[in-house]
Amino acid sequence: MNRYERPPSSGEAEVRYLDADFRVLKPGAYVLCAVTGEKIALDELRYWSVARQEPYAGPGEALARELGKA
Repeated sequence: MNRYERPPSSGEAEVRYLDADFRVLKPGAYVLCAVTGEKIALDELRYWSVARQEPYAGPGEALARELGKA
């Protein structure tokens, strides 16, 4: 590690969800699924809503939220 690198954060990240990507606003190791509350590691994050600015643990959770069932 050099003097310009920050140590990795182990807490919750603050993320801005974009159309095909996301931007980390506050470093962290994970985000919480908006439906289940499950921790999602940033390197495993694949599902989110740009309109709602919410992350989802998987396609089932994303669909449930879209259909209003969660």
